[in-house]
Formats: sequence, structure tokens, C-alpha cells
Amino acid sequence: MARERGERGNRERQPRERDREESELVEKLVGINRVAKVVKGGRRFGFAALVVVGDGKGRVGYGSGKAREVPEAIRKATDQAKRGMIRVPLREGRTLHHDVAGHFGAGRVLLRSAPAGSGIIAGGPMRAIFEALGVADVVTKSIGTSNPHNMIKATFDALTKVVSPRAVAARRGRRVSDILGRRETGGAEVKEA
Repeated sequence: MARERGERGNRERQPRERDREESELVEKLVGINRVAKVVKGGRRFGFAALVVVGDGKGRVGYGSGKAREVPEAIRKATDQAKRGMIRVPLREGRTLHHDVAGHFGAGRVLLRSAPAGSGIIAGGPMRAIFEALGVADVVTKSIGTSNPHNMIKATFDALTKVVSPRAVAARRGRRVSDILGRRETGGAEVKEA
């Protein structure tokens, strides 16, 4: 009996924690597209929404939803974005660890880490991603299509390629100082020559 109550108690706590996490999420509406279907009585309108969701601490996701009404389309897109969130390692909690490129279809993007105080130098859909992600300093360039869907997918392709020095060190069986030390001394040798 006590065990059952204990299990039920855990079940009751988990949804509350999940609700608190969801309330902390930042939702950015990237765009709404209206389409019309011509029928016998006139036009029937539908809406497609593109949404980016993030926690401002290194997790971000995107989603798209279609419905007859705008709020319903936004809700569907937000639910999809919450389900597909990814974690991105950040340096000092403000920028990317290294430069990275990504592509999807005709969309190609270049993401570069930036010094403190640079701000988010990005346009359109990419700015929404970095604001939701919690990145404070980044420089980006979109090469190719300006279609928001392809730009977002290309940006997520790039963000999935970002790895932290700790992960690289673990994979190679080395210490983090070995990985970072080589990078810093390599730059110093070039300056001396």
C-alpha cells in the first residue's frame, strides 16, 4: 500500500516538473503562410506556421504545423518543436565552440563563434534560433536560398555538428587541456614565425 502511494506520488511530481520546464521555454514564431483552396462556395483558407522553441540554456527545436486557424497551426508547430529539441554545447554559455557549416537542400549556412560583445549577427529565421538557444555572440551567413524552412533545417544541421572540447577529449582518450593546449600553442607558433 505504501509502495503504491509512493509510486503515485512520483507520477504526480513529474508532470509538475515538466510543466515548469515548458513554462521556461522561449517560443519564437518565424512565419505564417496562408494558402487558399478554391471550392464551389469560394475560397477556403488554411495556415501553416513555423515555430522555434528553446530554453535559453543550450536546447532548441523547430516545428511546423498546418491548420484551418492560425492559433491551432501555431499550437501544432510548438508541440512538434518541443518534441524535437536538441542540445547544443556552448562555450562559456554565450557562443559556439568552433566554426561550422550546414546545409539542407539549396540552403547553406555558415556559423562562426564570436568574441564577447559581438551580439547575434544573423538574419531572419537564424536569429530566432540563436535567441531561443541562448547564444549571445555569434556571426552567421546564409548562402543560397532564403526559404525559412530550408534555412532553419540547414542551421540545425550545422548545430548538430558542434562538439565540445570535453567530448572530443573523451573520444580520443585525452585530457581537455591537451586538446585546447595544442590549439593555443599552434596559434602562438604562427605569430612568432
